[in-house]
Amino acid sequence: MLPDRPRTPLPAGRLSRRGLLALAACAAAVPLGGGARPAAAEGTDDEAYQKAFSTALAADPDVRRFTTQGREFLYRPRQMLAANADVQRVLSWLRSRGHQVNAGAGFAGVTRLLFAKETDVPAVVTALRDPRQWPGQQVPRVQPHHVLLGLGNIMGNPGSPPHAAAALPPPDPSRLGEGAGVTVGVCDTGIWQQAGAWHPQWLGGSYLPEADDLDALYVSGTTLAPQGGHGTFVAGVVRQAAPGVRVDPEQALDPTGVGDEAMLVAAMSRLGSQVTVINLSLGGFTQDDVPPLPLVNAVAALPAQTAVVAAAGNAGSSRPAWPAALERVLAVAAVRRDGGVLAPASYSGFGPWVDACALGERDSTYVEGQLPLPGRPTLVFHGFATWAGSSFATGHVSGRLAAMMTAGGLSADAARLALLTNPRWHPDYGVFVA
Repeated sequence: MLPDRPRTPLPAGRLSRRGLLALAACAAAVPLGGGARPAAAEGTDDEAYQKAFSTALAADPDVRRFTTQGREFLYRPRQMLAANADVQRVLSWLRSRGHQVNAGAGFAGVTRLLFAKETDVPAVVTALRDPRQWPGQQVPRVQPHHVLLGLGNIMGNPGSPPHAAAALPPPDPSRLGEGAGVTVGVCDTGIWQQAGAWHPQWLGGSYLPEADDLDALYVSGTTLAPQGGHGTFVAGVVRQAAPGVRVDPEQALDPTGVGDEAMLVAAMSRLGSQVTVINLSLGGFTQDDVPPLPLVNAVAALPAQTAVVAAAGNAGSSRPAWPAALERVLAVAAVRRDGGVLAPASYSGFGPWVDACALGERDSTYVEGQLPLPGRPTLVFHGFATWAGSSFATGHVSGRLAAMMTAGGLSADAARLALLTNPRWHPDYGVFVA
């Protein structure tokens, strides 16, 4: 497994995160350490949205939450992942201790181990990772099957809901060459079936409609799931950053915003061969903050010139979010404008593992439907919305990478490396991408 990125000291003369927040007059709103973001004010749309998402997550029979000392992650029940080379040793160990378990389908260099009944998977993983269990042997590589969430939705805290916005003006004709010939893969909730027809100037003709890419959107009628339309919104952000780019949408999350490592690996495998930038506006935490082996393997297997861009998360924490914190992945945090000054977004992940940042609040292409919020007026949408999150900062950076590729005749990875030669806006937020 790849190690976490080394933590670098703050260069002399640079503002600390605390100093940045104080200058931006938002110290009270932004956590000043590795803790979780503050809760939304009671009776707000944010609080109601978080409640709606938490309710949906709690009702999902295929999600379990593990919390210890404030560090939590989500995982699939009755499943554990083991590196293929370690499967037989792990199975023997488990069966010798009375577990009824069998090997299931594999993906990305790991095998699913399926327990016959409900099991404390994190406790089993902890025991298996103990070197004392393996005297004279290599410790087997095992982990829970982690659940990934659309960002924003992380650890049951999705932040703010989208709100209706005015229609976007048409693309600037002088910018239609930006990103031309580049295809960005968007692994997300998929795309609205009517996205091209509703947004002909922004999304029409920009992707090949395929049945397995469709976002189911609705829980019933025109009632939207908590993250229905997230992929359509991200695709519009990518196109605004590079109006000539094509997108390849793939479904890695359900409309609630929930997926897992197998779903993401499968979505990445379906991307067309022409995709050179992969946008992952999703992620999650892992047990012991260990890099997730399937995602390590999937990213390592990509062509060398492919760039992967992923969201740093919306938990307001310095804890590494995956896959963003993987070494080859360009991790993107969100910032906001406080008057004329850039300031950290209170919800954004941050830390020396973050490579870049961009404005997180965006207007973009969205869907038709209604989003009910408990105890609040129902939100109604007619094709456009404004939304904030590291998801949308990530989409912007993916688009700007595509624009750099066409402007400089660069491969995607060369554009990523060129971007990272710019001065860091702040050590915990990386390069600012305008």
